[in-house]
Amino acid sequence: MVPRAEFESYYGRPIIKAPSWGAQDIAGYFLLGGLAGAGSVLAAGAQLTGRPTTATAMKVSSLAAALVHDLGVPSRFPNMLRVLKPTSPMSVGSWLLAGYGPAAGAAALTAVTGRLPRAGAAATAAAALLGPAIASYTAVLAADTAVPAWHGAHRELPYLFAASATAAASGMALLVGPLSESAPARCAAVLAAGAEEVATRAAERRLGMVAETYRQGRAGTLLRAARLLTATGATTGLLLGRRSRPAAVVAGLALLAGSACTRFGIFAAGVASAEDPKYTVVPQRAAATPGAAENEN
Repeated sequence: MVPRAEFESYYGRPIIKAPSWGAQDIAGYFLLGGLAGAGSVLAAGAQLTGRPTTATAMKVSSLAAALVHDLGVPSRFPNMLRVLKPTSPMSVGSWLLAGYGPAAGAAALTAVTGRLPRAGAAATAAAALLGPAIASYTAVLAADTAVPAWHGAHRELPYLFAASATAAASGMALLVGPLSESAPARCAAVLAAGAEEVATRAAERRLGMVAETYRQGRAGTLLRAARLLTATGATTGLLLGRRSRPAAVVAGLALLAGSACTRFGIFAAGVASAEDPKYTVVPQRAAATPGAAENEN
């Protein structure tokens, strides 16, 4: 009989430092950044397909979502633009935000005032082009850390964030747009819900033992709620959102809540994986010795 493996660190000290960021700041930043980026894409689509009310509302909501803080001291942001380092997600993300913010602001301002339509169209296009990167770069930022639950899923996490952002933006479109213009948002919600589920399952398969952090504790509760809310919102919007305003509102709120639960759940999983030596010892041994993780399981 082989005794059950016990995972310990030297002197009981953490092997890696757990994220010290506040969940409200970072997970909220993940959510609002995704909502802004994906919202700009939906706004451009609405404008191109003759849905002006939805387009204007999404431009305004995207700008509002983009006005979030991350560094704690806003005056630090210009310091991030002193250099452009392509290998640094933080540096690239700062430059993306520097380009996206003015474009989203100009798009919203021209849409509300009705002035300078050509400039507004150009700003809308620029924000839409940068939108996917804005929606997913935070996943790259998280995966670039040593946190096992994030770094181990570095290939799937950007797709998961992009799908969650699309679900949130679709929910916002259902909330602020008229029923007659909601068809693209309802279809996008269904596609986003499916893509999010596929990306989550793929991430869990890659993580192996570390995937426990996605299923247990606070993270597990949040991610199960996210699946239920996103599926409910997508289904309600598809079946009832075309004819019923209350149903569209319920669908929109469920999609937004589901996206929030996804971001906060992933954040909680990362913290749990960093605090438990079981999830930090095994990946390191597996990297040094192929098959080590399977043997210790």
